Amino acid sequence: MFFVLGLHLLAAICAPLLVRWWGRQAFLPLALAPLSAVGWALAHTQQAFHQPVVEQLNWVPALGLTVAFRLDVLSWLMMLIVGGVGALVMVYASRYFAPDARSLGRFAGVFVAFAGSMLGLVTADHTMAVYMFWEFTTVLSYLLIGHHHQRGPARAAARQAILVTTSGALAMFAGLVMLGLAPGGSFRLSELVANAQSGVLATHSPLVVTAAVLVLIGALTKSAQFPFHFWLPGAMAAPTPVSAYLHAAAMVKAGVYLVARLTPGFAEVPLWSPVVVTFGLITMLIGSYRALRQYDLKLILAFGTVSQLGLMMAAVGFGTQEAMAAGLVLLVAHSLFKSALFLTVGAVESSTGTRDLRELSGLWRHKPVLAIGAGVAALSMAGLPLTTGYLGKEALLTDLLHRSWPVLVIVVLGAMLTLAYSWRFWWGAFATKRLRMERPIQPVSPMMRVPILLLAAGALLGLAPGWLELVAAPPAQGLPGSVHLAWWSGWGPGLATLLIVAGGLALILNRPKVARWQRQLAPRGGLVRVYTWSLVELELVAAQVTSLLHRGSLPGELSTIFVTMVVLAAVALTRVDVPSQPVVLWDSPVQAALVVLAIGAALIAARSLRRMKAVLALAATGMLITLLFATQGAPDLALTQLVVEAVSIVVFVLVLRNLPPYFSKRPLSLSRWWRGLVGASVGVVVAVGGWVAAASRIHEPVSNLMPEEALGFGNGQNVVNVILVDMRAWDTVGELSVLLVTATGVASLIYLKSRSGQIDKAPPAALAEGQYLPGAAALKPQDRSLVLEVATRVLFPAMLVLSIWLLLVGHNNPGGGFAGGVVAGLAFVLRYLAGGRFELGEAMPFPAGRLLGFGLFVAAAGGAAPLLFGNAVLQSTPVDLTLGPLGDLHFTTAMILDIGVYLLVIGLVIDLVSALGAEIDRHNEASRPVPLERRIL
Repeated sequence: MFFVLGLHLLAAICAPLLVRWWGRQAFLPLALAPLSAVGWALAHTQQAFHQPVVEQLNWVPALGLTVAFRLDVLSWLMMLIVGGVGALVMVYASRYFAPDARSLGRFAGVFVAFAGSMLGLVTADHTMAVYMFWEFTTVLSYLLIGHHHQRGPARAAARQAILVTTSGALAMFAGLVMLGLAPGGSFRLSELVANAQSGVLATHSPLVVTAAVLVLIGALTKSAQFPFHFWLPGAMAAPTPVSAYLHAAAMVKAGVYLVARLTPGFAEVPLWSPVVVTFGLITMLIGSYRALRQYDLKLILAFGTVSQLGLMMAAVGFGTQEAMAAGLVLLVAHSLFKSALFLTVGAVESSTGTRDLRELSGLWRHKPVLAIGAGVAALSMAGLPLTTGYLGKEALLTDLLHRSWPVLVIVVLGAMLTLAYSWRFWWGAFATKRLRMERPIQPVSPMMRVPILLLAAGALLGLAPGWLELVAAPPAQGLPGSVHLAWWSGWGPGLATLLIVAGGLALILNRPKVARWQRQLAPRGGLVRVYTWSLVELELVAAQVTSLLHRGSLPGELSTIFVTMVVLAAVALTRVDVPSQPVVLWDSPVQAALVVLAIGAALIAARSLRRMKAVLALAATGMLITLLFATQGAPDLALTQLVVEAVSIVVFVLVLRNLPPYFSKRPLSLSRWWRGLVGASVGVVVAVGGWVAAASRIHEPVSNLMPEEALGFGNGQNVVNVILVDMRAWDTVGELSVLLVTATGVASLIYLKSRSGQIDKAPPAALAEGQYLPGAAALKPQDRSLVLEVATRVLFPAMLVLSIWLLLVGHNNPGGGFAGGVVAGLAFVLRYLAGGRFELGEAMPFPAGRLLGFGLFVAAAGGAAPLLFGNAVLQSTPVDLTLGPLGDLHFTTAMILDIGVYLLVIGLVIDLVSALGAEIDRHNEASRPVPLERRIL
């Protein structure tokens, strides 16, 4: 299983590059990733049916975190659906998209990543892993639904989908945690179900009942059940391949899968079956009723999906073996026929340019093969005899006939509506109507027709009820009743089927009357309006709360934060005994002098009237702290402080050049005294608190062990660097992610339009070919500095070499990826200061965003590299390579993580400079008034 998921990850990473090379043809090799899941599942068929395949990875052994995967019959079935349909949809996409479609590489990568996340979800045996993959599918579906992000409806639909499903997922997360910590509970999904079946988990306890309802909320939102069903029709703004995969075979099945997985153990939970069946039946009726009102072929299928998801949910949650088996057969049938029909809509739209059934007529004569394939799929959707859909419906009717007449009546009514909208779809797409279709009909590529026909052929699986019974029976074990799938189950189900057909035909033949009746009873509001109203009200309440608690004054906000901290810390300090250990103010008079100078520089910065003077004073404070670190024996901290101060000065200068030289106004005298008092109080409390904490230690400090641990486990002598890339590597990776997101967001605020990511390039005529700083030629003579250009020519290569040296020696000496990356970034800053924004573009040919992303990827790869040697993630592992005449090479996997930090920091500095420097330069140039002589010309 790890191989399959790794293959999907590799394919997702390579997808943009493959699309750049081969265009839309890249979908064909990328289809091998989901196809590998089908092959892997088929290769383990015998094991899945007899002894489930279990694979696990000890993610963080010290915390007991284990990623476990389990392949049983239900997971095997879902893998075939997710992988098989995914591969066919990708083949279809290789011709669906135009050769020059925008953002196709991103779409391909996200699509493959989604397929891998869905596979992880249906095979994960740890509830936290299930939740992790659950949220992966949520985020990736958000990107897929909003693929056409330049369109407002697509953005709104994507936001609606992620808000609804994520809200349910948070409730589900709470429920899973409660089930894991409950007496007799477990975080292993298989153990949780087994404990519930055996009575070890008290299914009637209030804790378990509450947790089960919370889990159901997540399942209901994911599978678009009432009252959360409205997000699915809105998601039809996505491209057709997304609808065919996510909204037919994959994402929306996640909730049904989770309920099917838990029902054998949770059917005895008091609210489980009533909640699932009630909401499922309501959803079925609402979806089928709304489908009859639609004129857009895609919306007919969307509301039909809502309806059938409700039926499946009610079936798998009913709590009997035959209903469970019927629900799983319906799940298989729906995945096949609905994906085929969605793809058919895409083919119709590509051929005619419309999906409106009022503009289509006689298409069956031009596309007979497509019409036949869609007809077979529609027969299965309608549940007519000998199709897969009929087999599942027949089993459900048989079980309900003996167990629940009210549910049977509702299911029969929903089946009538299903038959009616199935005919409405096929009739709307292919039948000859009383209108003349003016649109030209384009040919449909065979690469689009073949996946449709193969998926539609799945409707004929109903001809093999014995095979489907073999697959559907094992997941239902432990529930009351038995499983029997057959074409004929007696006169009772047969009469129910005849009633369904008769009712459906009546709706079809009286279509004008039904449509008029629906228009008269059409509701004025709806859950979509409730959702929109709730968002607006939430924003208004948030604005009111913000205006009440936040005055919009930065000094005022900081005063509130600092005063609160001082009060809380002071109260805590009054409740502890004062240590008897004496206070050591300094180790040498030099430290005292540095502190006095730093305090003086800070006072100058606080009282300065000129902005630049304040910045220089602040920089002096930082530099004095750097010297203080050095005198205390912390050269690594001193080096990091030094390079950060250098970047900070540059950023301040770049910002201040567009601000007035003087501060606009100074606070009143009383305000200045208040700020001084707050600042002094914070300093005193922090100093006293640090002294009390250090002097109150009763155990040996862990820092005494770090030098030995750093050398023994981290294979490095620089304790600070080993802490970052080994001992606390998880924190480092997390901080890198936060740093990337935050820096990118801050820099993006500078851009007035969509960011291309590419640094501006000068016109070739403006460059000085053959010179070291070709971009400097685009500057005005008065803006150039000969001294700075000569210094840059000398310092730039030296700074790059120094940065690489700091990177390589950082594991055993002062340095590391962060310090080296900042030095390299400063080298490019120097190129910008000497040659302007065009010179920065010449010096760095890669967009800063790619460096940021690639650096994070390299860091993650460094964290995963120890797995190749049988170690845990981020466990520093020595690697020794023999290079022949070049000697031996020794390094640790932590070096790869440090290289990722190095690249990410370079990208960060360049992104800040390109935003605060190059982009502001471009704005200034664009806003300069045109000279009078040019305006006259």
